[in-house]
Amino acid sequence: MNRTVITVVGRDTVGIIARVCTYLAESNINILDISQTIVQGYFNMMMIVDTSKMSKTFDTVQDQMSKIGEELGVQVKCQREEIFDMMHRI
Repeated sequence: MNRTVITVVGRDTVGIIARVCTYLAESNINILDISQTIVQGYFNMMMIVDTSKMSKTFDTVQDQMSKIGEELGVQVKCQREEIFDMMHRI
């Protein structure tokens, strides 16, 4: 299984989860785990997804997710799980 960590951070607005999840479904990316919180109007979401059957390249997904974030006024980052783990080791 190819796992990717997706983070979404920014001002809360209507449709963030719907837009991100719709894109993932259209790209044949399965959500394995999801956590989201809103603190004083700031939205934070972290997802672990399975990209082993995705219909696009990883670079394309990264670029398109970033553009979706720009349209929604939030920052969306996609990182392969192994890179995310290495970056966040203590």
